[in-house]
Amino acid sequence: MPKINFKIITPERVVYSDEVDQVSLMTRDGEITVLPHHIPLVTILQAGELRYKKGAEEKAIAISGGFAEVRSDNTLIILADTAEHAEEINLERAQAAYERAAKLMSGAQKKDDIDYASLKSNLERALGRLKVGGKWRKLPSRKQ
Repeated sequence: MPKINFKIITPERVVYSDEVDQVSLMTRDGEITVLPHHIPLVTILQAGELRYKKGAEEKAIAISGGFAEVRSDNTLIILADTAEHAEEINLERAQAAYERAAKLMSGAQKKDDIDYASLKSNLERALGRLKVGGKWRKLPSRKQ
């Protein structure tokens, strides 16, 4: 059965590189699943959960945005701003970052302000990390 040559790259490191059966990721237009022989595609990624399957194993990675390119030769390359495997996520730090960003956003004056966009991006990243870390490590995803 054909596989997908899958690679996730951030400015700091190659986060993952291997052959997989499928990859599900969030784009700005919604979630897509890439299988072998997918049509060529370039898309903008949304912050959140990326899942991949290799045999019976399913894993998750939290990403904070970037780009995905699906090539006609069964290659999927993700260029992500940041990416962390579920087991790498420090849930306490992610929770603190979420609370900090939420507090700063609530005090922001203008929604069209550049700082507001940066705060929103930080909030989405923290929320994605909490979701992936909590879900895949069988821990509560957020304190209520």
